[in-house]
Amino acid sequence: MIERLTLKNFKSIKDEVFDLEPLTLFSGLNGMGKSTVLQSMLLLRQSFEKHMLPNTGLSLTGEYINIGIGSDLLFNDAEEECIDISLFWPNSSLDLHFEYRKTSDMQPIRMHDDNLTGTPFEESLFSSSFQYLSAERISPKTIYDVSDYAVNQHRSVGSKGEYTAHFLAEHGNDPITIKGYKHPSAKTEYLIDHLNAWMSEITPGTKVIAKLIPEINKASLHYKFSSGNELTGTFRPENTGFGLTYVLPVVTAILSARPGDLLLIENPESHLHPAGQSLVAKLIAIAAQNEVQIIIETHSDHFLNGIRMAVKSNLIDFENVCAYFLSRNIESSEHSALIEKVRIESSGRINFWPKGFFDEWEKTLNFLIESN
Repeated sequence: MIERLTLKNFKSIKDEVFDLEPLTLFSGLNGMGKSTVLQSMLLLRQSFEKHMLPNTGLSLTGEYINIGIGSDLLFNDAEEECIDISLFWPNSSLDLHFEYRKTSDMQPIRMHDDNLTGTPFEESLFSSSFQYLSAERISPKTIYDVSDYAVNQHRSVGSKGEYTAHFLAEHGNDPITIKGYKHPSAKTEYLIDHLNAWMSEITPGTKVIAKLIPEINKASLHYKFSSGNELTGTFRPENTGFGLTYVLPVVTAILSARPGDLLLIENPESHLHPAGQSLVAKLIAIAAQNEVQIIIETHSDHFLNGIRMAVKSNLIDFENVCAYFLSRNIESSEHSALIEKVRIESSGRINFWPKGFFDEWEKTLNFLIESN
């Protein structure tokens, strides 16, 4: 589990230390860098898969993320033209320093004999115990691509969730590995049954039907719904609304996660009604309490409140959760992110509320009350 990440001259981050918990949330104003922390880890993963770490450099374009060129990466007001990224695990560390190449999509590494301790490249960030889901996820359709490499070699649903149908067709009958995932209405230990049970709390009676079509090397996805004591006929995803298919990779990735896994998820709550957002937060809290490290980017107060309720309900220890809020001091001459750390108390209360941190609902309510 990653305990600490430090960034210097990385996009909007001048020089910061982030202490990470089993569940860490990032939120903030648009363009202030809340995605930056996830991007730093994605660049490391991307570069490692290209065999560019630890000896060659940092690849800014690839499967997980496209930053652009060096000028897009370097902090705008950097005093020194270099980019530093350091990661710390309980028994390993990785301290990387990159040279700056303004027009290149590869930033060369500055060689050091002591840039790592332990075996950092065996940690979950660089192994098959890793899953990233971007905000740009699959849209509803009936037929999806398949990938034996992603689904069976890396147990991944794809960074856009594009292999979710294939994953469920292959692994739907695998038993869940974390007892906390067990849903009281699921009748077996199979992943697919617990998936359907949790999804039914988002859309009542949901039953996911995923099948391989080997003749065309594709996977199909359909839904059925409980109606009394029977099931409806099959529905195409295009006819069930956007939110159901958009959240399916998120719920699948969480329920298939194992202790020691690392999940990076952007906007897990998007396109869901408030109760659905809170439910996803609850499921994520359960996973984090069971040794799955999850790092989230979110805009949703419903999601945050779902985590707060999970803390108060003892689904996750309050020490295992933290949040970072990124904004900017507009009076500063530097275009630098202002970073404030927020903790949730055991009661579910927030220890302090930075200005702009999920406070729009309160401001709106105060305005409406005062207007009357």
